[in-house]
Order: sequence, then structure tokens, then C-alpha cells
Amino acid sequence: MEPSPLSEDITKNIVDWKPKVGLEFDNVEQAWNFWTEYGRRIGFGVRKQYFNKRKEDGAITSCRYVCCKEGLRKGKKQDCQVAKHRAETRTDCSSRIAVSLGKNGKFIIHEFVEDHNHPLQLEETTHILASHRKISEFQAYEIEMAQESGLQQKSSFQLQSTLAGNRCNIGYTRLNAKNYLKERRQRSMVYGEVGYVMEYFQQQLLDCPSFFHAYQIDCDEQITNVFWADAKMILDYAYFGDVVSLDTTYCTNRANRSLALFTGFNHYRTTIIYGAALLYDEMADSFKWLFETFLETHNHKKPITMFTD
Repeated sequence: MEPSPLSEDITKNIVDWKPKVGLEFDNVEQAWNFWTEYGRRIGFGVRKQYFNKRKEDGAITSCRYVCCKEGLRKGKKQDCQVAKHRAETRTDCSSRIAVSLGKNGKFIIHEFVEDHNHPLQLEETTHILASHRKISEFQAYEIEMAQESGLQQKSSFQLQSTLAGNRCNIGYTRLNAKNYLKERRQRSMVYGEVGYVMEYFQQQLLDCPSFFHAYQIDCDEQITNVFWADAKMILDYAYFGDVVSLDTTYCTNRANRSLALFTGFNHYRTTIIYGAALLYDEMADSFKWLFETFLETHNHKKPITMFTD
């Protein structure tokens, strides 16, 4: 759902963007947008604390928006064993607004606490706060174009910063751009594509019970890495698997997923394949899973020599 823009009446009547008790909004999204804009202008991050809903229809009747530093971090039993503690991000700040549904069907501010117990951010650094980072539709298009053109993420971010005049004007960080591309790749792996892959594996198993396949799932239950090897690959490795070459330079699909091939030579010096995989990324965890799966496929027979890029 797209956030509801603030009405013209509100923007005309509130010059300083300071909340006031009795201020009305058409819906909770509009109230949240107002609180977010107020935090950006003043210099603090914002957060949603709670919503109250009617049991009959689930409609929101009241809510509270707070400063991002509201509350205190809960202590853990393992804290005494930690050598390097994370920096404290909560200061139990009490700044907040409380909004409730009025009889006229509008949401009204009935409580506003202004004071903060921590230093506020400068206008030049407010965009670093998590609640104020935002990648616009045009920026997202530029990030995608740079990725498809083979431009590295660091270079792409530097280019965006230069075009914006300064890094503080871009409105997001390198991590936001990286996460956006990651989420985009995950969305591109829709059920239809996964379904076709699983259907292909199932058909291969019916045709040849020796066919082997495996896949890795992340914390969001999304398929990340996929490996497969048919009966001929397994048999060839048993005879010629002393020397293996691993190549991950194939990135020809739209999701930019690396195609990893385990290859070698037979007694006719013909290239043969021992296994193939689609990798979500080229991080250490992905390669660890790949090597373990490869050995499991070939009865834990390790090659004597391995070449890789």
C-alpha cells in the first residue's frame, strides 16, 4: 500500500511541522507520514510502538508513534561473556504522539511529548537514520541499470552521490542499495520459476533414480543455492574425478546468479561435467554448502587436484 500523502490543509496550517494536540488526519498512514517528516526535520528517527484494533472488523482505533530511541535494551544472560559489547542505541526517550479515532471518522492527536533525552541529528546526517532512508523509484531504476551494465555496487553508489552533489543528498546508504538488489533478486525467483526447477528435478528422478539434487533455503524460506548431478556425471567422476576444475564465471541469467560447473577431462581429453549449481552469491557460506553437497553426491570422494578461478 502506498503511503497516503498529507492533505493540503495540514501542510498549509502547519508551517513548523510541529505536532499539536487536536490535529486531525484522514488515516493512520497520513499520521505516520506526518510524524516521519517531523522527525526528519527535527533530527531524530521514528518508530511505530503499537496499534489497537477493533475485534469486530480489525480496524485500527488508536496508535502511538515514538522516537527510535524509545525504551531500553533488554539484558541477556550471555552479556557477561561478550568481549565487545554493541553500542547502546536506546536511551528511553519519551518523545511520542498518540493518535486515536474520533467520532467524525478522523484520527486525532490526543497526546504529544516533545522533549528528547539525547542529542538530535544535524540536517546533513538525518538521512542516515534507518526510518528516513528511502530509495525512490527513479533511484531504484538507476541502481538496476548499473547492476545490469556490470558496474560494481561501490562504483554505482559513488556515481549516484556525485550526481546528487554529495553523499548526504542521495537519501540512502550503500547497504540500502545492496539490500534492494538482494530483495529484487529474491522477488525475481517467483514460484513459477522455482516450480519449473522442482518439476524438472522430479522428472529426472522418475527417469533415472540415480539423479541427485539439493537446494539451500534461507531464513525466509526462499531457495538460494541449487545443485544437481545426473547419473552420467556421478559415473564420470568415479572414473576421472582426480582432477576437477570449478568455474563460476557464468552469470548469464537475469537474476545474475552464478552458474558453477565442476568439470574435468576423460581418457579422450573430452570435457565432462561432474555437477552444476546455481549460486545466489559467491560468499564463503555458499561455497561451503556447495563443496559439502558435491562430496555428498560423489560418496565423499575428494579430488586430488582442483583448479578454480
